[in-house]
Amino acid sequence: MSDQQKTPNATAADTPPDRLSTDPRSPYFNAEVLARDVGIRFKGAEKTNVEEYCVSEGWVRVAAGKALDRYGNPLTIKLTGTVEPYFRDKTPD
Repeated sequence: MSDQQKTPNATAADTPPDRLSTDPRSPYFNAEVLARDVGIRFKGAEKTNVEEYCVSEGWVRVAAGKALDRYGNPLTIKLTGTVEPYFRDKTPD
């Protein structure tokens, strides 16, 4: 492997992806990353109810209370602001 191929893997292990979803039907779902326990700081506050986030676009989707759509999925609200994902465990599996 070249150095260019090794570098993205090393940084990917240390930082969460730019966009991640907890919904298995989403193209941004990644079970391996979610297994490492990703934490989200949104506008400087810790959020525990984030369904999806995007760092580059600066938004998170959070559950809107206990409301469900007609398919039984939680309704979400898109909030914009500074998104800071991090790994709580700090070590890859």
